[in-house]
Amino acid sequence: MTVTTPAVRADAVGKVFPTKTGEVTALTDVQLDVAPGEFVSLIGPSGCGKSTLLRLIADLDAPTSGTLEIFGKPAAKARHDQDYGIAFQQAGLLPWRTVGENIGLPLEIHGKDKRQRADRVAELAELVGLTDFVDSHPDQLSGGMQQRVAIARSLAEQPRLLLMDEPFGALDEMTREYLQSELTRIAAETHAAVVFVTHSIPEAVFLSDRVVVMSPRPGRITEIVDVGLPDERDEQLREAPEYYDGVTAVREALHGTTTARPNER
Repeated sequence: MTVTTPAVRADAVGKVFPTKTGEVTALTDVQLDVAPGEFVSLIGPSGCGKSTLLRLIADLDAPTSGTLEIFGKPAAKARHDQDYGIAFQQAGLLPWRTVGENIGLPLEIHGKDKRQRADRVAELAELVGLTDFVDSHPDQLSGGMQQRVAIARSLAEQPRLLLMDEPFGALDEMTREYLQSELTRIAAETHAAVVFVTHSIPEAVFLSDRVVVMSPRPGRITEIVDVGLPDERDEQLREAPEYYDGVTAVREALHGTTTARPNER
């Protein structure tokens, strides 16, 4: 029997922040496994610790208690080994660099030669549909195109895990839905596991294999909803009964009134 190492394993993870008036518990007893290639969304009320958990996985902060492993490694080792890429709500592109130069920045930082960078940038630009814009600068792009550049940059080192903190939160609904479809395609083509933070129930259901529902602070996982949707995620899916079942199941879990998960109906 083959045992697969999880892309992410959180075991009793907690995070406490010191403040001038005392300690604030952001997360408590978080138990979560994310399988390789799995798309998992974190959802919950503002301040529940979704982004804090993502930062712990990314080794941008350290847990106060519990253990956290990325592909069986401590988070710091996974960061050093470039096992994950990360994208935030703001694209964070360098305005003086072209699209191609922004995409290739991680490769440049890690000493890849010019030919390697050019080949990888061309591959990623095609993946995100920006081949015709590699010589453009960020201020010549729409917000949605800038986010595609940021996603391409996060994939530059061919990570096995992609961490995303509300990357579409500032976009209009039409662009957001388009990029959701693009992201499902990119995740399928790259076979990367994805941990995705969002406030949007429909977005979480459309994108995810499972949706992790978190409580108000101190954040903990109250339920994990297996949305049970087909691998092919297209615009027709948004009108399908099983999609609405998923949205209902996550909404009920958030409000503490869950009656049945989508694949149980």
